[in-house]
Amino acid sequence: MLSEKIIEISNLSKEFREVKAVDSLNLNVYRGDVFGFLGPNGAGKSTTIRMLLSLINPSVGEIKIFGKSLKNERNSILRRVGAIVEKPDFYGYLSAYKNLEILSRISGKGINRKRIMEVLELVGLEKRYKSKVKTYSHGMKQRLGLAQALLHDPDLIILDEPTTGLDPQGMKEIRELIIHLSRDKQKTVFLSSHILYEVELVANRMIIINKGKTIVEGEVSALLNKTKLKVTFEVNDSEKAKGVLTETAYINDLESIVDNMLVFSLSSEMIAPLNKYLVEKNIEVSAVIPSRSLEEYFLEITEKAPG
Repeated sequence: MLSEKIIEISNLSKEFREVKAVDSLNLNVYRGDVFGFLGPNGAGKSTTIRMLLSLINPSVGEIKIFGKSLKNERNSILRRVGAIVEKPDFYGYLSAYKNLEILSRISGKGINRKRIMEVLELVGLEKRYKSKVKTYSHGMKQRLGLAQALLHDPDLIILDEPTTGLDPQGMKEIRELIIHLSRDKQKTVFLSSHILYEVELVANRMIIINKGKTIVEGEVSALLNKTKLKVTFEVNDSEKAKGVLTETAYINDLESIVDNMLVFSLSSEMIAPLNKYLVEKNIEVSAVIPSRSLEEYFLEITEKAPG
């Protein structure tokens, strides 16, 4: 059951001269969501995020955050929002700790040393908190940007490509942090990323936009279930299996054969009957491996989208 709306975007549009970057966009983000915001390059994601953060104004439409109009109550809303947009900037000649201390003073929230060290530990920088930021790698600066976004304990966290520049271990740690913030801290996370695999692992709801328009929105699991699975059947004799399949409609779903692996494109309800058929025809099936990725779904949806 869906709960309180944290972000509510209604008929949002933004034009830059002759270009309509966002076109009548609607979306809802609920409390506790990790909401994936997806689209190809030029889809209008960055423009939408800038409007969410009140960095640019919409041409048309309304944004509500925490049930309040962003246009009318900008300051009170943004006090409860943390964000990373593009590459975070810091004073390179100061330490990570000193940078966050300065930011805490600017925020006026009375953030103490304990809280600064807590967020540095959350993002894995507690051992380098005294180091000057100019000695940090790109990935470490990205982590510090996330620490900055979390410093004032926001209710809504907007992340634009938060794993940029991170190695696989760093990406895993950020992924685990996002899940922790949502599940354990009841934070709402609005996540824009081009790494679809990462979004698939953490998001419970998502939207795909293209050319500024909504293509699809909903529960990640439900949307993925609407498409066919790639299903690999590992058998003892692929040639014999292919032979018995030529007598059925299943042959039309067979995409490839590699060694003793038969790869099909199937709906989930067809897996069990196909397995049963093969076994009845004396084909030994040692494994059935279904898979479907957000990347495949994303490509299918965006390729079908009107130009």
